[in-house]
Amino acid sequence: MKNILLEGLNPSKILVLGFALVILVGAFLLTLPIATVNGVSLSFLDALFTATSATCVTGLVVVDTGDTFSKFGEIVILVLIQIGGLGFMTFATFLFTLLGKKISLKERILLKEAYNATSTAGMVKLVKRILLFTVIVEGIGAFLLAMRFAFDMPYGEAVYFGIFHSVSIFNNAGFDIFGDFSSLTSYVDDPFVVLTICGLIVIGGLGFVVINELYEYRETQQLSLHTKVVLTTTAILIVGASILIFLFEYGNVRTLGPLNMEGKILGAIFHGISPRTAGANTLSMADLTYATLFLTIFLMFIGGGSGSTAGGIKVTTFAVLMATVMAQLKGKEDVVLFKRRIVEETILKSLTVAVSGMMIVILVTFLLSITEHGHDFMMYLFEATSAFGTVGLSMGLTPELSPIGRILIVITMFIGRLGPLTLGFAITKRQTKEAFKRPKGNMMIG
Repeated sequence: MKNILLEGLNPSKILVLGFALVILVGAFLLTLPIATVNGVSLSFLDALFTATSATCVTGLVVVDTGDTFSKFGEIVILVLIQIGGLGFMTFATFLFTLLGKKISLKERILLKEAYNATSTAGMVKLVKRILLFTVIVEGIGAFLLAMRFAFDMPYGEAVYFGIFHSVSIFNNAGFDIFGDFSSLTSYVDDPFVVLTICGLIVIGGLGFVVINELYEYRETQQLSLHTKVVLTTTAILIVGASILIFLFEYGNVRTLGPLNMEGKILGAIFHGISPRTAGANTLSMADLTYATLFLTIFLMFIGGGSGSTAGGIKVTTFAVLMATVMAQLKGKEDVVLFKRRIVEETILKSLTVAVSGMMIVILVTFLLSITEHGHDFMMYLFEATSAFGTVGLSMGLTPELSPIGRILIVITMFIGRLGPLTLGFAITKRQTKEAFKRPKGNMMIG
């Protein structure tokens, strides 16, 4: 680890190369005959797609996980999900801490980059807490799910299913092993499963910095602006989306229509939470109304909290952009959230992330409409947004993708997990600050 930051490799490049290496190793393991149920080697492209989806905690699959992979293959996928969700640097830091090796300033900078933190202070302590918290939450989730699954399958299998789905859902991956691409549709009106899964999704999507601040709140009695924005925006999105989906799907005979009132509420809540990068579904995606599909695309694009297991442009980016729009409409010079003025650098960064994300989704949608044929345009837009937001929800297009389409989605998932800025910083050379300022220019806008 001492030489992990080689000359010429900035933190962004190391994160990109690290994730790429994990994906390639995972893809190789998934091509082994032992990784499949029938003992026939999976094609490298399908293995690469699966490994990328797992490491980027997406959940899009070209072959059904439960029907295709053996226990060995499923465990490989689970390990990739855990590494991808927490970040390979988290595991490297933990390993070298156990070995008694000192974590240098450069490694701390890399950790700061990985979690989008604002400072290197306390990063090693944060990593230890993250690992402990992850074990506790995933353990509780696995226990609760295993208890419920034990009513439907042998106890040993229920424990395995509980562990797999707890890890997958907490890391916002969306992989399931129920078979036949069914996800959690058979538990749509089961409050125990729905509420447990929703809890894992929300906790995993808040971000570890937020969770750490909540843990320390009893001592500090204060929350940062970041945490306040994440918690408030998340709550607004969950409540608002759940209400709208309930209204949109209430009379849909193929989704919420046949369910009783409790089932309708549970179905609406689950789908109001899951699209922000979890990828599991209790409603058939292909049967949703266009209003719900469009809302789902919107939620997938926003995603979860910075430094979390979730993807998307992040709720803080969305909140800053909305606050900026409101400030402009009101003619205010400053953008303010929770009585704090947002600095110009944050506003510009938010705008860059959002516009970059939109451009990627539009480009991939356009390319999919060329490479894939015979599908509704909404399917292409939905697939591209799901891949960029590392969500994993699909209207059924993923298994039918052509080889070129699969490569496009692999690239999109990779960009979505690392983030457009991280990838951009890794590819381009960042300019040093100019010693002079150029004359101001003006133009008509709007």
